[in-house]
Amino acid sequence: MTQDQNPPNELNTPALCDACAGIQRNWRRAPGHAELMQGVNRKEPRRHGAVTVTRYVCERCAAVWDYENDKNNTHAGWSLLGHLDPAS
Repeated sequence: MTQDQNPPNELNTPALCDACAGIQRNWRRAPGHAELMQGVNRKEPRRHGAVTVTRYVCERCAAVWDYENDKNNTHAGWSLLGHLDPAS
């Protein structure tokens, strides 16, 4: 398959480091890893009230993660958003 035949979302997609690849997504209380640097946090509304969502960036692979701490939802937790643009 030539590069022209690859779907656009598969082109130039950075790989996750082993530590990020091991993060269990969408499960509250799942651990992150030591190279995740905490960024800003924000409150987001839910039916039962506001929850805290914290942004993290991996120092090794530049993956951007959000961690939702919602005690009423066991399927909150880690969500992979993408990677930082190396040009920025």
